[in-house]
Amino acid sequence: MTGTADYELLKLDTQVCFALHATSRAFDALYRIRLRDLGLTYPQYLAMLALWETDGLTVKQLGERLRLDSGTLSPLIKRLETAGLVERRRGREDERSVSVHLTEEGTGLRDRAVDVPRRMLDSTGLTMHELAQLRRTLQHVTRHLDAATDSAA
Repeated sequence: MTGTADYELLKLDTQVCFALHATSRAFDALYRIRLRDLGLTYPQYLAMLALWETDGLTVKQLGERLRLDSGTLSPLIKRLETAGLVERRRGREDERSVSVHLTEEGTGLRDRAVDVPRRMLDSTGLTMHELAQLRRTLQHVTRHLDAATDSAA
């Protein structure tokens, strides 16, 4: 028999996934504004962050880093390439391997983007310590959900 407490679990406002979804949408909306002057979308910004950290990632490595499949990643890279921020290069030893490299313009954009994380942090109302703790908690949850997905598949 199902009790009233069980039905409480079905309320939208008790769902962690919904709180994460709403937060993600709020982040997306503010990033859209913050990134406008850089000419980047949020997914493009994430790709640039990964490349600023490690230039020359293969498409496969970039997809793994961003948790994007090739059907989503390929058009994103193409738009960055069209904007003159990155270039794709075929592997010398294995032509099937394609790496993504920053152009001079892509590297230079980093200086213009450097204030974005601080401005976003300021907008969250969290301290740097609280944000770091939240990130660790979310990474912990992600690892467990990935493991649950793997075992359920």
